[in-house]
Amino acid sequence: MDFSEVIGQEEMAQRLRSLADAERLPHAMMLCGPDGCGKMAMAIALATYLLNKGTFQVRGISHPDLHFTYPTIKLKKWSSEYKPVSNDFIEPWRELLQNGAYFSLAQWLEAMGAENQQAIITVGEAGELLKRMMMKANQGGWKVSIIWLPEKMNLECANKMLKLIEEPPQHTIFIMVCREPDELLDTIRSRVQRFDMKRIKTEDIATALIEKRGLQPEDANRVARLSGGNWLKALDELNAASENKLFFDYFVTLMRQAYMKDLRELKRWSESVATMGREQQKSLLEYFMRMAREAFIYNFHNDELTYMTTDEEQFCKKFARFVHEGNIIGFQQLYQRALRDIGQNANAKMVFFDITMQVAVLLHTT
Repeated sequence: MDFSEVIGQEEMAQRLRSLADAERLPHAMMLCGPDGCGKMAMAIALATYLLNKGTFQVRGISHPDLHFTYPTIKLKKWSSEYKPVSNDFIEPWRELLQNGAYFSLAQWLEAMGAENQQAIITVGEAGELLKRMMMKANQGGWKVSIIWLPEKMNLECANKMLKLIEEPPQHTIFIMVCREPDELLDTIRSRVQRFDMKRIKTEDIATALIEKRGLQPEDANRVARLSGGNWLKALDELNAASENKLFFDYFVTLMRQAYMKDLRELKRWSESVATMGREQQKSLLEYFMRMAREAFIYNFHNDELTYMTTDEEQFCKKFARFVHEGNIIGFQQLYQRALRDIGQNANAKMVFFDITMQVAVLLHTT
C-alpha cells in the first residue's frame, strides 16, 4: 500500500514523505485521529515508502522487515500462564488487512472470534517484538514496527515497551496507530512524536466512493456527507442500507399514525418494535433522533446542512413543517429518555407505546 491509496489526507502524506526524504522521521511516532480517518492506512503507506527504498519491494503487507503488533485475546486451549502474542493470530490479521487498511476494533474482535472477551497487548508481545527488532534487517535498511492500538497494552507490557522505545535498535522506526492517546502511559506519550490526522474531507470520500465502489456522483455525495469524514461510517452507510430502510419505514409509519392518533395502529407499531433486539432498538432510536434533527434543519432550506437519503428528503418535503422550534427539543428528549430506558432493560412495549403517545402530542404542538 502506498500514499496514493490513502483516502484524502494529502497534507499529512506530504509531511511524512518530506520527513522521510530528509531523514528526519522520529524513531518513535504516533498517528492519532478520529475513527475512520485512515491512521492505519497512513502507517502502512509510510512503512511501504521507507521499505521500498531498499532492494526488496513491498507487495501488499509482506516484507521481512515490517512487523505488526495488535491486541489479542486468550483462547480456551491455552494455559493460564500463556501470554498471547500477535503471531498467534497472524492469519486472521492478514485476511483483515487484505480487505483493506480501514477497519475497526469490533471487526478485528470478530475476526479473532473474541465473543465477549477484551483484547489486550500482553507482555509476551513486548518480548517477541524486542527479539524481532534486535535482529539485523533482512534488506540492510529500515526495520518498521507498526503498533495498532498501543493503548491496549497492559501495564507490564507498556513498561517493557517503554525501554525498547527509549533505547531503540539502529534504523528502527516505531509507528503507533492510536485511537485513545490519553489512555497511554504518560512516559510513553512523552517519548513519541505525535501526528494528528483530521477527518477526511467530504469531497475526498465522495471521490473514493465513486472510484472504489462505483457509486453515482449524487449518491456518493449523499453518503459522503452522512459519513462525517469517517470512511468506516461511509462503508457502514452502504452496508446498512437495508436496516436504514427498515428504520425509515418505521419512522414514516409512526409519524403518520401518530398524526392521525390511530391508537390501534400505534399499539400494533409499538408491539412490532418491541420484538427487536435491544441493540437494534437503540439503533432505531438513534435513527429517530437523527431524522427529527434533519427534519428541523430542512426547514432552513440550506442544502449544505441537510444529510439525508433521497427517500428521507422526499418525505421531509411535507413532514418537516411538523418539526419546529416548539417541539424539536421535546422530540430529542423523548428519544434520549427512551435510549436510556432501553439500555437499562425497561419493558420495551411500554417504552415504545409511550413514545407513540408522546409523538402524537408533539406533532400537534404549535
